[in-house]
Amino acid sequence: MARIIDVVDHVNVMDDELVYREPQQGGGDFRMGSQVIVQESQAAVFVRQGQVLDALGPGSHTLSTANLPLLSGLIGLVTGGRNPFTADLYFVNLKDLPQVPWGTNPPIVLETPGKGVGVVLLITHGVIDIGIDDSVRFVKQYGVGKPILRLGDIRDRIQSMLLGEVAGLLSSSGASSIMDANRLLADLEGAALARLNEQFAAIGMRIKAFEAKPFTAKDVSTEELRNYVDFETYERIRRLEVAQSAASNPGVGGTAAGAGVGLGVGQQIGATLNPEAAALQQQQLLMQQMMMQMMQNQQGGQQQAPAQPSAAPAVPQTVEEIRAYLDLLDAKLMSGEVSESVYQKLYDKWEARLKELGG
Repeated sequence: MARIIDVVDHVNVMDDELVYREPQQGGGDFRMGSQVIVQESQAAVFVRQGQVLDALGPGSHTLSTANLPLLSGLIGLVTGGRNPFTADLYFVNLKDLPQVPWGTNPPIVLETPGKGVGVVLLITHGVIDIGIDDSVRFVKQYGVGKPILRLGDIRDRIQSMLLGEVAGLLSSSGASSIMDANRLLADLEGAALARLNEQFAAIGMRIKAFEAKPFTAKDVSTEELRNYVDFETYERIRRLEVAQSAASNPGVGGTAAGAGVGLGVGQQIGATLNPEAAALQQQQLLMQQMMMQMMQNQQGGQQQAPAQPSAAPAVPQTVEEIRAYLDLLDAKLMSGEVSESVYQKLYDKWEARLKELGG
């Protein structure tokens, strides 16, 4: 004959414990009149055949159809019945778990249009105070079928949700620099914490405190950057890298070096891309000599530029040529070869032209 559980409680709660099942092997036999003792900062949730049913708050409870209406309806008990029934009982720890560490792994990709290479990888770390807010919802998500659930079992899930929400808030805020991102972090530690909690409420959890160190930029190679950005962004960064490298080496590429371009370097890097991209890369590199001369004319105003070969157009004509010109502008700004005012004037002009051409 099955052993009837007449009194059940769970008092030895571990610091990182979230959910504990009684009995541990599952499938305890209860009856109306059994006693369930729930400690402060606990909830007790009944589950039968994988279905999450009734929950009891702190206190000593004598099981009846009044406090187990869902379970009673499922198993067809009548008021005052003493028929035994089988169920799993999950004790849920509702205490806050303080100082839970988190960090940006992987880093958050922030787009910085018109600045540097156009993206920055943000890294930071900090702590959160987190806990269970809705015991029934949380047990449905993570507790059913497990004899015990501890924080470490869902730490990766919490980390992923937290980073996804912070990245989403950064994107919707229009942040385009590390300074902007850090202002948002400060806001998250204050009034905007409620926004961060919206996603966690969906799994029955809450964040009561959020702390983070200021964002810094993760230093990675161009090859590593490939793991975090799409191919189009990666290709643009490689073109910019070529332009920067060649601009700092006036001996490469003969007369093209004066325009900040080394054709040999461009061909090597272009070969690492797909054939179509490599062909476009070479065309853009050939155009950069003419574009550099145009920049010099815009800055000097008084100097007479050397005549261009008749085969080359006087100004960028195609979408590809304009994009290459804008990439070169970024490189020159970063190297200090043009002022911000000149850069912004030229960039605005050619970006407008690019839009006219449908680019």
